[in-house]
Amino acid sequence: MGAFSELVTHYDRRIFRIAKQITQNDDDAEDVLQETFLKAYSHLDEFQGNSKFYTWLVRIAVNEALMRLRKRRSDKAVPLDEPVDTGEDEVVREIAVWEENPEDRYSREELGEILDEAIQSLKPIYRTVFILRDIEELSIEETAEALK
Repeated sequence: MGAFSELVTHYDRRIFRIAKQITQNDDDAEDVLQETFLKAYSHLDEFQGNSKFYTWLVRIAVNEALMRLRKRRSDKAVPLDEPVDTGEDEVVREIAVWEENPEDRYSREELGEILDEAIQSLKPIYRTVFILRDIEELSIEETAEALK
């Protein structure tokens, strides 16, 4: 169990990030993360070594995340310009930007909204491929293996 614990520590953030990008929900991403490692541990003897261990984990996580989406049956995008209701009042969402220049900040926020909207408008399978290839930087082969 010690070696597996090290693998969890090594990969948990990356798997969570993938799950979060697919599910668009922290709670679902946490559930996907937990389920991914539970399934990986219980089926460790089935790992054949034909791909990297990380690719195998990603495949499990992607399948779990897509199953959650199917169960939820809602593909809602969260508009970045809508305020968040905290129960007591409404707080405007803010995107953290490192640049100090207001014009650059506005341009970056606008581009972020456009990209987020475009990514959210993709069907879940295409969004997953985009995340694996462009955000997680998996190779074509690793992406294909993860989506089997």
